Amino acid sequence: MLGTLLAALDQTILATALPRIAADLHGFDHLSWAITAYLVTSTVTVPFYGRLSDVYGRRLLFVVSISLFGIGSVLSGLAGGMVQLIAFRALQGLGAGGLMPLAQAVVADLFEPRDRGRYQGFIGGMWALAAVAGPILGGTLTDHASWRWIFFINVPLCVLALAVVIRTLPPARERREHRFDLLGAALLSAAVTGVLLACVWGGVTYPWGSAEVLGTGIAGLAGLVAFVAWERRAAEPLVPIALFSNRVFAVGCAANVMLGALIFGVDIYVPVFVQGVLGSSATGSGMVLLPLLLSWTLVSALVGAWISRSGRYKAFPIAGMTAVLAGCMLLVLVGAGTSRLVVTLDLLLVGVGMGAAAQVFIVAAQNAVDPASIGLATGGLVFFRNMGATLSVAALGTILANRLASALTTRLGAGAGRIDTQSLLQGGLHVPAGLEHGTRLALSDAAHTVFLALVPVALVAVLLSVALPELALRGGER
Repeated sequence: MLGTLLAALDQTILATALPRIAADLHGFDHLSWAITAYLVTSTVTVPFYGRLSDVYGRRLLFVVSISLFGIGSVLSGLAGGMVQLIAFRALQGLGAGGLMPLAQAVVADLFEPRDRGRYQGFIGGMWALAAVAGPILGGTLTDHASWRWIFFINVPLCVLALAVVIRTLPPARERREHRFDLLGAALLSAAVTGVLLACVWGGVTYPWGSAEVLGTGIAGLAGLVAFVAWERRAAEPLVPIALFSNRVFAVGCAANVMLGALIFGVDIYVPVFVQGVLGSSATGSGMVLLPLLLSWTLVSALVGAWISRSGRYKAFPIAGMTAVLAGCMLLVLVGAGTSRLVVTLDLLLVGVGMGAAAQVFIVAAQNAVDPASIGLATGGLVFFRNMGATLSVAALGTILANRLASALTTRLGAGAGRIDTQSLLQGGLHVPAGLEHGTRLALSDAAHTVFLALVPVALVAVLLSVALPELALRGGER
């Protein structure tokens, strides 16, 4: 739970501090690299941690990941310039890549499959807590202390997590002989880096049709093809391609792409709507998300306990993702005249659905694979969720920006040129007098398009839930 909280909190706490960081370090033009560096290293390393932990044991790799994350956090908090911050954020990401998959794999080591549901529910609760508390905590620390405390606050959590892991987590019983797939690791790293950079840069740093975006994207896809071809012939592959012939694992990976897209789509763009259209403060928008956190945490715990008692799981992701689909469809209906209460109730439904579904795919996949591959399988699911989140943020950000530009022209005419859209999307209505109403309507139109784009993603998640095979969970209730 501590490891998950560390990784999840760092994904959500930084956003509200970015303008202040850029001002203090005089590096607004390079600010996106502080995010990109962390995103790339934390995503690329996920499969490596999963694979290596199957060989050397969870405890050693967990200690390494927590230590790297803690060191990177301290150095990021002490950074004296943007280049230093970018480098230290990359180091922090090298540790973060192991936190979530190893936390999930440790649950699989400690408990039988039938008992894992209730404990995975606790893990899911930490993720939900970070998703809502992160932006609020980040804004509070930035306003009343310093943005540097956003990084320093990780240190006591790292120390506590290390103490618990070293004292209580059993060491590996035996070390398996293994030859690390260096070429596979290099190809996968190049492929993921290329795809991520293309997604992060596209429509923001460079136009989607630019040489930079197309070049990195094509290079990433070429690296992926080369990686798959090599893994099919490697003696000890980093990611055995045959693992994807396991239908439970394959469906779980695809569903996790959708989950990542939905979680970040809601978590990032609902606050934009609540602040920019409904006129709430950053703290107020965070409070609107609070029911999502509470319902997610409560339902996740209840569903986990039910799975442990019954040994059955398939009905929960079907019902859960159907609830998420309904919540997304209700978000499509919100507008400038909608109350915060209505948005809150919509998010309550999304939270119930996420609590019922999000952790079930991991429980099902861990039960379906060989115990010697649990770390690899868990890392695979976390990896695909991260990729879904990245693709979602990139795609929805482009949709929002493009739709906002056209809506401003429609609503304001020549006055659209007086609107600083970047400022508008980062923190509310900083617009000239007399243009507030039209700007709110334009942002409402843009948010409507974003929420509409989430509906087919949720529908695919429902279909994947239906396609998930249900296997008997091994073990009995403890």
